Amino acid sequence: MKLLEERILSEGKAVSEEILKVDSFINHQVDPVLMQQIGETFAAHFRERGITKVVTIESSGIAPAQMTALALGVPLVIFKKQPSKVFGDNMDQTIVTSFTKGTSYELTLAKDFISQDDHVLIIDDFLANGEAATGCIRLLRLSHATVAGIGVLVEKSFQPGRQKLTGQGHEVYALARIKAMEKDHIEFLPADDETQS
Repeated sequence: MKLLEERILSEGKAVSEEILKVDSFINHQVDPVLMQQIGETFAAHFRERGITKVVTIESSGIAPAQMTALALGVPLVIFKKQPSKVFGDNMDQTIVTSFTKGTSYELTLAKDFISQDDHVLIIDDFLANGEAATGCIRLLRLSHATVAGIGVLVEKSFQPGRQKLTGQGHEVYALARIKAMEKDHIEFLPADDETQS
C-alpha cells in the first residue's frame, strides 16, 4: 500500500535495525482517514473468505481492525493482554512474548465471543517474529474457529514471522513489507497488494 509506505518514510522513525516508531499515525496518535483506507484494503482482499469476526490484540491493532470489521460488516473481538475478573472462569488464555517490549503477557479471550462457526480474520499492526499472531491462532483453535487469514500493516520481512505463519498454512497479507532497516533508513519489498494486482 503505497500510501502507508509513504507515511512510514515521511513520519516513521527507524530507531535501530529492528525497531520502527510509527506513533504519530498508527499506535499513539492515530490517523482515522488512513485507518479507514487500511480497513477498506483489508476488507477488499478478504471479502470472499466468509469472515464472521475480525480479531486483534489490544491496543495498537484496534484502530485498523475496527475499520476492517466496519468495512466487512462484522463484529470486532479484542483479545486482552490482562485477564479480567469480569470474565470469571469463562475465558481461554495463552502466553505471548512481545518482541518489541521483551516481555510476556497472558493473551485472554472471553469464550462467549468466538465459536466453532466463526471464520476469523486476524489484524495486527506489526509482524516480526509472529508471536502475537501465533497466540491469536492458539486461542482461536481452543474455540475451534477457522482462521481465515492474517492482515498486518507493517511486516518486518527480515524477521521470521511470515515463514512461521505460512508454514502453519495461514495466509499473511501485509500492506507494507520492510526488507531492511537501520537508523534513519528504511527499504521496502513490494507489498502483498502490489504483487497480487
